[in-house]
Amino acid sequence: MRRGWKMALSGGLRCCRRVLSWVPVLVIVLVVLWSYYAYVFELCLVTVLSPTEKVIYLIFYHAIFVFFTWTYWKSIFTLPQQPNQKFHLSYSDKERYENEERPEVQKQMLIDMAKKLPVYTRTGSGAVRFCDRCHLIKPDRCHHCSVCAMCVLKMDHHCPWVNNCIGFSNYKFFLQFLAYSVLYCLYIATTVFNYFIKYWRGELPSVRSKFHVLFLLFVACMFFVSLVILFGYHCWLVSRNKTTLEAFCTPVFTSGPEKNGFNLGFIKNIQQVFGDNKKFWLIPIGSSPGDGHSFPMRSMNESQNPLLANEEPWEDNEDENRDYPEASSSLTVETET
Repeated sequence: MRRGWKMALSGGLRCCRRVLSWVPVLVIVLVVLWSYYAYVFELCLVTVLSPTEKVIYLIFYHAIFVFFTWTYWKSIFTLPQQPNQKFHLSYSDKERYENEERPEVQKQMLIDMAKKLPVYTRTGSGAVRFCDRCHLIKPDRCHHCSVCAMCVLKMDHHCPWVNNCIGFSNYKFFLQFLAYSVLYCLYIATTVFNYFIKYWRGELPSVRSKFHVLFLLFVACMFFVSLVILFGYHCWLVSRNKTTLEAFCTPVFTSGPEKNGFNLGFIKNIQQVFGDNKKFWLIPIGSSPGDGHSFPMRSMNESQNPLLANEEPWEDNEDENRDYPEASSSLTVETET
């Protein structure tokens, strides 16, 4: 009986948590809807008197608004991509792993599995990155999200404002959302400012639209400042081919820690997120190269491009002819969440 109550309570708490996680998204949606009403109706249709100016303002506003809402939608509802089945322990191996009481045998099982996979990053102690919650060997740049309760490929961070985990599948959309958000706020602020001054000087009648215009400028400027800082930070991350997690914790490779291990050069770093085809860079359509399970590494490209090796000192690999370093069977295994 007590166990049943505990399960019911746990289920209720999870349900409440899922509902509350949508509160930040609801706040953003309400602010955007109000901004649409204030700009289109109170500013353009009521305050602006010139028909030509109204048309120009509305055309450019709706063009930006469409891309802004489109990228926000894609950031929210594009599901995080999880590692495919070959990184998981098979049902029989999982059962044997859980029933095995000898730690050295468990370690050997995981080592044998890791040797067959393209994984070249390690934990801080040099161990194989294993998730004991999802029962899988983590691909490079993959991390376990405690909020989503899953391992996410190329995880950047969990964003409460989109109620989603930002990773390989939607990082491009998230960057585009930030860019169009900055443009949206900037456009509103620049077009509203002139009428804000007119209301301030008393050149326009004090009607209901005055308060919408005043608050519209204030809210646009406030969001612009915060968004441009966040967008600038992520632009820096993209230029270095880093995730937020990698910026705070240097990735460790088989050869040791390398803070720029995935840095391929400015242009190639951008292409790692937006793809090779530039016509898709501004459109929220999936174009990121690869499958999110493996990524080109700087150390693999140095032999092909000597200029990369001259930028910073790097340790030489033991075998430069290999495309990827092979995991050593003597590596220890350590669980990481």
